[in-house]
Amino acid sequence: MAAQSGQDRSGQAPSSRAADSGRLAARFETLKREGRGGLVTFVSAGDPDYATSLRLVQGLPGAGADVIELGMPFTDPMADGPSIQASSLRALKAGMTLRGTLRLVEEFRLTDAETPIILMGYYNPIYAYGVERFLTDARAAGVDGLIVVDLPPEEDVELCLPALAAGVNFIRLATPTTDDRRLPAVLANTSGFIYYVSIAGITGAGAATDEAISAAVERLRRHTDLPVAVGFGITTPAAAASVARLADAAVVGSAIVNRIAANLDENGSPAPGLVDDVLAFVRTLSDGVRAARG
Repeated sequence: MAAQSGQDRSGQAPSSRAADSGRLAARFETLKREGRGGLVTFVSAGDPDYATSLRLVQGLPGAGADVIELGMPFTDPMADGPSIQASSLRALKAGMTLRGTLRLVEEFRLTDAETPIILMGYYNPIYAYGVERFLTDARAAGVDGLIVVDLPPEEDVELCLPALAAGVNFIRLATPTTDDRRLPAVLANTSGFIYYVSIAGITGAGAATDEAISAAVERLRRHTDLPVAVGFGITTPAAAASVARLADAAVVGSAIVNRIAANLDENGSPAPGLVDDVLAFVRTLSDGVRAARG
């Protein structure tokens, strides 16, 4: 039986179901109607500096990004590989904060009211900011969902359930080691989509086979009707296309972040063509994803 998104442990839906509607649901409905997979792009907020990051994020939808995953810079990431760790540290060095991340979303929303934005990161900065205040500010800024990788289902009362009640999707990760006994707990309060981490490791550490991804996506779909996005190890347009044939969306992060890094000089300053070069790369990913199903 398919797990129902947005339920608490008693089986009752949260008081607000706003998290099950809005931009994110509309975007996946559009993808379904168009008969194609989506492209989810990750960048760290404020990398390499606020102004460049804002221009880059503003350009992502036009380059073909269907959903934007925005990293909340943190000093001690656990799931991120060297590339994304470095991007987070660059952003912090340039003065990025959680408040600055929300301000970036606010500025993005001045010109784009449709593209979903997911904040991805760790609980510590949110806890320090204050959960209630953070959710209020995130909702007001135009954030559509959260991925917080270090809060397991057993800690849903900390952030997951308050987020759902505030109308912010809470997106959970499933991995190759998430077996059928664990999966119901992972899915119980997940909304928006389920993010399948295709490898057992950190970002940028390798890639799974199409066969393994296909089997994993099929298994997840037996348990939930939420869209399935697959990430980790997707670095080329061909790889993104392969995933888009099997899942509802492909998530690309390290490859984009590496493109940013390649456009920095020895002092970490951005080259004049950084934004154009990164967006051109995203277009190749989008072209692959859009052509994946023929």
